[in-house]
Amino acid sequence: MDLVIDIADARVSNDNGATLVAYSLGSCIAVMLWDPAVRVGGLLHYMLPDSALSAEQAKAHPDMFADTGIPRLFRAAYELGATRENLIVKVAGGAQLLDDKGTFNIGKRNYVVLRKLFWRNGVLIDAENVGGSISRTVRLEVATGRVTIRSRSQEVEL
Repeated sequence: MDLVIDIADARVSNDNGATLVAYSLGSCIAVMLWDPAVRVGGLLHYMLPDSALSAEQAKAHPDMFADTGIPRLFRAAYELGATRENLIVKVAGGAQLLDDKGTFNIGKRNYVVLRKLFWRNGVLIDAENVGGSISRTVRLEVATGRVTIRSRSQEVEL
Protein backbone atom coordinates (compact mmCIF):
# COMPACT_ATOMS: atom_id res chain seq x y z
CA MET A 1 0.00 0.00 0.00
CA ASP A 2 1.48 3.34 -1.08
CA LEU A 3 1.35 6.17 1.45
CA VAL A 4 1.92 9.41 -0.45
CA ILE A 5 3.86 12.14 1.32
CA ASP A 6 2.97 15.47 -0.26
CA ILE A 7 5.12 18.59 -0.28
CA ALA A 8 5.51 19.99 3.25
CA ASP A 9 4.46 16.72 4.82
CA ALA A 10 5.99 13.76 6.64
CA ARG A 11 4.94 10.32 7.71
CA VAL A 12 6.34 7.58 9.89
CA SER A 13 5.03 4.03 9.80
CA ASN A 14 5.62 0.58 11.23
CA ASP A 15 3.19 -1.05 8.78
CA ASN A 16 5.22 -3.70 6.92
CA GLY A 17 2.81 -3.51 4.00
CA ALA A 18 3.40 0.21 3.48
CA THR A 19 5.62 2.02 1.02
CA LEU A 20 6.23 5.72 1.65
CA VAL A 21 6.31 7.70 -1.60
CA ALA A 22 7.25 11.29 -2.46
CA TYR A 23 6.58 12.29 -6.05
CA SER A 24 8.40 14.81 -8.22
CA LEU A 25 11.14 16.09 -5.93
CA GLY A 26 12.68 19.10 -7.64
CA SER A 27 14.43 21.51 -5.31
CA CYS A 28 12.59 19.82 -2.43
CA ILE A 29 14.40 17.19 -0.40
CA ALA A 30 13.19 13.84 0.90
CA VAL A 31 14.77 12.63 4.14
CA MET A 32 14.18 8.92 4.65
CA LEU A 33 14.75 7.05 7.92
CA TRP A 34 14.59 3.33 8.57
CA ASP A 35 15.26 1.30 11.69
CA PRO A 36 15.84 -2.36 10.75
CA ALA A 37 15.45 -3.61 14.34
CA VAL A 38 11.84 -2.43 14.73
CA ARG A 39 11.04 -1.91 11.04
CA VAL A 40 10.01 1.70 11.35
CA GLY A 41 10.29 3.92 8.30
CA GLY A 42 9.81 7.64 7.89
CA LEU A 43 9.87 10.14 5.06
CA LEU A 44 9.88 13.94 5.13
CA HIS A 45 9.27 16.00 1.95
CA TYR A 46 10.38 19.54 2.76
CA MET A 47 10.57 22.46 0.37
CA LEU A 48 12.43 25.32 2.07
CA PRO A 49 15.53 25.51 4.26
CA ASP A 50 14.66 27.91 7.05
CA SER A 51 11.45 28.50 9.01
CA ALA A 52 12.58 32.06 9.73
CA LEU A 53 11.28 32.86 6.23
CA SER A 54 7.74 32.71 7.61
CA ALA A 55 6.96 32.07 11.27
CA GLU A 56 3.27 31.83 10.41
CA GLN A 57 3.85 29.13 7.76
CA ALA A 58 6.28 27.29 10.06
CA LYS A 59 3.65 27.13 12.78
CA ALA A 60 0.93 25.93 10.40
CA HIS A 61 3.16 23.61 8.30
CA PRO A 62 6.39 22.75 10.17
CA ASP A 63 7.25 20.01 7.65
CA MET A 64 7.61 22.68 4.98
CA PHE A 65 11.03 23.65 6.36
CA ALA A 66 14.23 21.68 6.99
CA ASP A 67 14.94 23.18 10.40
CA THR A 68 11.51 22.30 11.80
CA GLY A 69 10.57 19.23 9.75
CA ILE A 70 13.73 17.18 10.23
CA PRO A 71 13.59 17.17 14.07
CA ARG A 72 9.88 16.29 13.91
CA LEU A 73 10.62 13.34 11.62
CA PHE A 74 13.25 11.93 13.98
CA ARG A 75 11.01 12.40 17.04
CA ALA A 76 8.10 10.63 15.30
CA ALA A 77 10.36 7.68 14.44
CA TYR A 78 11.57 7.48 18.05
CA GLU A 79 7.95 7.46 19.26
CA LEU A 80 7.39 4.27 17.23
CA GLY A 81 10.42 2.60 18.81
CA ALA A 82 13.25 3.53 16.45
CA THR A 83 16.60 4.31 18.04
CA ARG A 84 19.22 6.73 16.84
CA GLU A 85 21.88 4.01 16.86
CA ASN A 86 19.91 1.83 14.43
CA LEU A 87 18.65 4.48 12.01
CA ILE A 88 19.66 4.30 8.38
CA VAL A 89 19.36 7.76 6.84
CA LYS A 90 19.00 8.44 3.12
CA VAL A 91 18.47 11.72 1.28
CA ALA A 92 17.28 12.61 -2.23
CA GLY A 93 16.31 15.72 -4.17
CA GLY A 94 17.75 19.21 -4.00
CA ALA A 95 17.85 19.72 -7.77
CA GLN A 96 18.14 23.02 -9.54
CA LEU A 97 15.09 23.23 -11.78
CA LEU A 98 13.84 26.29 -13.64
CA ASP A 99 16.75 28.32 -12.24
CA ASP A 100 19.44 27.97 -14.91
CA LYS A 101 21.43 30.94 -13.66
CA GLY A 102 21.37 29.77 -10.04
CA THR A 103 19.60 32.90 -8.84
CA PHE A 104 17.76 31.22 -5.99
CA ASN A 105 19.62 27.92 -5.50
CA ILE A 106 16.78 26.54 -3.36
CA GLY A 107 17.87 22.93 -3.86
CA LYS A 108 21.43 23.68 -2.82
CA ARG A 109 20.31 25.79 0.15
CA ASN A 110 17.94 22.99 1.24
CA TYR A 111 20.83 20.53 1.17
CA VAL A 112 23.28 22.82 3.00
CA VAL A 113 20.84 23.33 5.89
CA LEU A 114 20.22 19.59 6.10
CA ARG A 115 23.98 18.89 6.26
CA LYS A 116 24.45 21.51 8.99
CA LEU A 117 21.59 20.09 11.07
CA PHE A 118 22.93 16.56 10.69
CA TRP A 119 26.50 17.64 11.50
CA ARG A 120 25.40 19.44 14.68
CA ASN A 121 23.48 16.37 15.81
CA GLY A 122 25.99 13.70 14.79
CA VAL A 123 23.75 12.18 12.12
CA LEU A 124 25.48 10.43 9.23
CA ILE A 125 23.90 10.00 5.81
CA ASP A 126 24.11 6.40 4.62
CA ALA A 127 23.24 7.17 0.98
CA GLU A 128 22.15 10.16 -1.07
CA ASN A 129 21.09 11.18 -4.54
CA VAL A 130 21.04 14.98 -4.63
CA GLY A 131 21.62 17.94 -6.92
CA GLY A 132 21.61 18.01 -10.67
CA SER A 133 18.72 19.23 -12.75
CA ILE A 134 16.32 16.29 -12.66
CA SER A 135 13.10 15.61 -10.82
CA ARG A 136 12.96 12.45 -8.69
CA THR A 137 10.30 10.21 -7.18
CA VAL A 138 11.39 8.25 -4.10
CA ARG A 139 9.93 5.14 -2.49
CA LEU A 140 10.78 3.67 0.92
CA GLU A 141 9.53 0.15 1.68
CA VAL A 142 8.85 0.00 5.42
CA ALA A 143 9.35 -3.79 5.70
CA THR A 144 12.80 -3.85 4.10
CA GLY A 145 14.13 -0.28 4.15
CA ARG A 146 14.66 -0.52 0.39
CA VAL A 147 14.76 2.91 -1.24
CA THR A 148 14.29 3.40 -4.95
CA ILE A 149 14.59 6.58 -6.96
CA ARG A 150 12.90 7.08 -10.28
CA SER A 151 13.96 9.90 -12.58
CA ARG A 152 13.12 10.19 -16.22
CA SER A 153 12.95 6.57 -17.36
CA GLN A 154 15.49 5.15 -14.90
CA GLU A 155 15.01 3.55 -11.52
CA VAL A 156 17.94 3.01 -9.15
CA GLU A 157 18.23 1.65 -5.64
CA LEU A 158 19.74 3.99 -3.10
